[in-house]
Amino acid sequence: MSTRSSGHGVGTRAIALAIAFVLSLVAVTCGTDGRASVSGVAAPTTSESTTTTTTFEPRTFVVAATGDFLLHTRVLENAATNAGGQGYDFAPMLAEISPMIRAADLAICHSETPLSIDNSVIADYPIFSVPWEIARDAKAAGYDGCSTASNHSLDQGARGVMETVEVFERAGLGQSGMARSAQEAATPPIYEANGVQVGHLSYTYGLNGMPLPETWMANLIDVDRILADAAAIRARGAEVVLVSMHWGNEYQHEPSPVQVEQATALLNSPDIDAIIGDHVHVIQPIDTINGKPVIYGLGNSLSNQTDPAPKRDGMIAYLTITEVAPAKFVTERVAYTPTWVHYPGTIIRPVTPETVPESYQRTAENVNLLGTFRGPVIYDPAEMR
Repeated sequence: MSTRSSGHGVGTRAIALAIAFVLSLVAVTCGTDGRASVSGVAAPTTSESTTTTTTFEPRTFVVAATGDFLLHTRVLENAATNAGGQGYDFAPMLAEISPMIRAADLAICHSETPLSIDNSVIADYPIFSVPWEIARDAKAAGYDGCSTASNHSLDQGARGVMETVEVFERAGLGQSGMARSAQEAATPPIYEANGVQVGHLSYTYGLNGMPLPETWMANLIDVDRILADAAAIRARGAEVVLVSMHWGNEYQHEPSPVQVEQATALLNSPDIDAIIGDHVHVIQPIDTINGKPVIYGLGNSLSNQTDPAPKRDGMIAYLTITEVAPAKFVTERVAYTPTWVHYPGTIIRPVTPETVPESYQRTAENVNLLGTFRGPVIYDPAEMR
């Protein structure tokens, strides 16, 4: 910094010397870039400014999602056999898909029925109550959470909701769709997936006529409510929001007009990134709306719906979601693995054109039913990335 002389002789020189002395003291207390620091905050300078360049390192994560766990009597009998008479063991049924589930950064299942906390009430269709061990074994297979809003959510009334949520909590498995209190309903799960905060919401079209004791016990589909919930979970810290929808016409591959209308309204919101569908028990197509994926129907994952054969078809869908700018995420890739419920044993088995060609062909055709999606089909977990 230079000091101009004003021509006032010794007085001027004295002032200049004093200013120079003060500036020398400031130089001692400043860093090498001439910026003073107070409580860790850099103070601006009146001379040259220093520009700091921040390198943007995009984050990427993979979501795996599967269809309905619908545990009919035959499934339960096989699980009891697996356990040797000591409860129920579903692990062998999930074993072949477990590597694919574990390889994802976030894995979501759909638990369609209430769970019994002590297996004192076990019941099949039409009023379900299934063993608590399914939550334990889903967690062991690699799932992080499940959607639980379905037309069977209130099969066992308020008690069934309370027990189901408790079972998931004990298993260390997240769930969205049921709640034990208004506060719990207002705070659906946010998962961390490779450093990204991912919110998960879950809703159903109805409850089979069962009374809903409290509005917060099970989430019903209402587009305005879902949009508000998505904004709220964003406000709680979610950077990406996934919405599970229990919807559509059973055994119909074509999405219903209502499904398309609801998907369009939801994916036009900046607060929702993808829709994961279930309920119809057959494969429905994958589409893109407003640049975002909607998986209309994942089919059955584990059930005893055997006739006709399409009820045995399912898939593991994968979403590769990437940060393209700070806090802005897009789904870069959608892929899937066709699955098939194999008997005896009710084992969920990945299928190829060689192993179960009819199932493979049906799934491939129905995934692309709208003519907007063409794979890829993957089997190696490394291919998710």
